[in-house]
Amino acid sequence: MSAHARPGGPARIPFPVVDEISRHCLRHEEPETVHIEVHLPGEVDPGRLRKAFGEALRRHPRSLVREASGPWYRRRYTWEPTDGPDAEPVSFPVPGPHALRDARTRALRAAPPLTVSPPVRLEAVRGEAEGTVLVLTVNHTAMDGPSCLRVLATAAELYGGRDNEPAAPPVRPHDAPPVPPDTPSPWTRPARVARGAPGPAPGNGLIVTELPLPRRPKDAPYTVNDQLMAATALTVAHWNRERGARVRPLRITMPVDDRPRDSGMPIGNGTRLVDVVFAPEELDADAVPELLRRTALRTRALKALPRPQLGHGAALLTAPWAPVACRAALTRALRRAAAPWTSTTLLSNIGRVPYPLDFGEDAGRARAVWFSAPARMPRGLTFTTASTAGRLHLALRWSGGLLGDGDGAHLRELFAHHLRTTEAT
Repeated sequence: MSAHARPGGPARIPFPVVDEISRHCLRHEEPETVHIEVHLPGEVDPGRLRKAFGEALRRHPRSLVREASGPWYRRRYTWEPTDGPDAEPVSFPVPGPHALRDARTRALRAAPPLTVSPPVRLEAVRGEAEGTVLVLTVNHTAMDGPSCLRVLATAAELYGGRDNEPAAPPVRPHDAPPVPPDTPSPWTRPARVARGAPGPAPGNGLIVTELPLPRRPKDAPYTVNDQLMAATALTVAHWNRERGARVRPLRITMPVDDRPRDSGMPIGNGTRLVDVVFAPEELDADAVPELLRRTALRTRALKALPRPQLGHGAALLTAPWAPVACRAALTRALRRAAAPWTSTTLLSNIGRVPYPLDFGEDAGRARAVWFSAPARMPRGLTFTTASTAGRLHLALRWSGGLLGDGDGAHLRELFAHHLRTTEAT
């Protein structure tokens, strides 16, 4: 037993549905990682950062877990809680002009192992310019981006001694509108992102950019999230049209997270996934106001509908009716068979980063925060957005088997263009 295991402590935790499905479908070629980078204006002290992050992990004990070993015929995967990290999770790469680029590459191509607690690593990167970039890599089988950001907010408070409690969330209507009658069927086979010019490198590619937050009238019936959703749909439709792809409805997966953001936030994979469907004729760049109206009706209705995180089928697959190895083989086979019906792409909008992420006088307060979600095939492309200090931070991430770096740059320009069209009043 590791020195950090808890003899007689908390019992092992069975993998929840999302964790188990992710564990079944892991692929070495496309690691299931969440990448987060936080840009600070100053420099951090290595000893203080290690101490603050270690204490933050202890204050959120669900982050201090590793996958427990077991025989092939076991019925479940389980998490084993630990008192502290099995290995030091914080590192300080050699500074240089390519240090950030190399840290991003590691975040996309090497997941923290599930058998080592915690399943997250933090790199404090310095390049030629002033400031520090905190690059976090999360094994998505164990934890999602908002959970890891909550841990980092606690670390910032411990490091800088300043309040890092979350801002109040936006007030939204409590009524649950019905799904609009003109919504396209979610059972229709959706469009795929048309193939670009993939390069020789395996894994995922990434491009990040900063954009102005889209303006909208004060009394608009749609939200910034709806503008981002409409821009994503128009971008993919534009991309596919340029490549002569077969016209099909678009289905965009949208994570919904109802967890509180305070220090009691449940850590793990806490989002549920809903799909927003668009018929081809709705994606008219000359009729954006109507597209925004329809998008707002659909997203609001979908957010209000109670639904298991990955649907009812996933709950059945993860029930312990057979050894976990047998259910893993069945899950992978079903995933391959269902690939043509997988959603077209994913838009994960973190929204306004709820924490100041203030690391005190020496390191300062975060001036930019980027996230990127996994982009494994068959989806192959994800859009992730967050806003900090009145700016929108967009990350495009793609499978190297589908797109190349030039494709990512073109998609970025298309998205920026279509996002501007949503500002029409």
